[in-house]
Amino acid sequence: MSVRVYTGPHADHHRSGGGGLRAIPWVLAALVVGLQIAWPLFEPGQARTQLTITTVVVFFLASASHALIHRGPLWTAGYLAISLGIGWGVEAVGLRAGIPFGDYTYTDALGAALLGVPWVIPLAWAMMSYPALAVARTVAESRTGVMLVGAVALASWDLFLDPMMVAAGYWTWDDPSRELPGIDGIPAINFAGWLLTSLVLIGLLDLLGRRRANDAQPIALWLWTWIGGIVANLFFLDRPTVALVGGIGMGLVGVPLLWRLWVGRD
Repeated sequence: MSVRVYTGPHADHHRSGGGGLRAIPWVLAALVVGLQIAWPLFEPGQARTQLTITTVVVFFLASASHALIHRGPLWTAGYLAISLGIGWGVEAVGLRAGIPFGDYTYTDALGAALLGVPWVIPLAWAMMSYPALAVARTVAESRTGVMLVGAVALASWDLFLDPMMVAAGYWTWDDPSRELPGIDGIPAINFAGWLLTSLVLIGLLDLLGRRRANDAQPIALWLWTWIGGIVANLFFLDRPTVALVGGIGMGLVGVPLLWRLWVGRD
């Protein structure tokens, strides 16, 4: 099966380096999978927190290294500036204004913070926005389509993320009422904020040049996040409704993605 690539006026074959360099993102992606499999096996506490931080850092490096090798330093610099800047900025504003996610507070568990935002949080926005962009460009072609699909691809991940991180004690909600059905303890406004932020973030990332590239790695990471979230919540975390809602949410993009990959196979 081949992965449909998105094209543009420039190709990146001269940027992608040798086979050894191209293997780095895949090695990091394999590490991400291993770390995420291990995560629910740890009891809540310091060890799980360190595993959480390590997973985010490795996932971020998996995305950034793929961008650097396949799209070059200028594209990668733009991607990092946009994703890290928006990721940190929207969280800093959200903590003070309650917009767009509602009123919440980070605990001290994730370590050092800048204006209340733990350093690892912008990395999480960056690590997942890159696979979401690759998925969106595989499913859709127009800028509007990419922005909409990418926003759902990124924001639906939070249906898995927030319940896990709140249960682990990394942040708390001042008023967790008016929840999404099946997602206990997480206000629905949080997901609305994720959709809005993701629309802006993916829209800006899509303004970066569309280079021809093999996006199998970021697409595989996104698909793994979808399937892994279902399995973890259903079999290890005893949250079947989260598995159902998150599975349906990411499936809104995942099913069309799998169809595109199927019809585009060799």
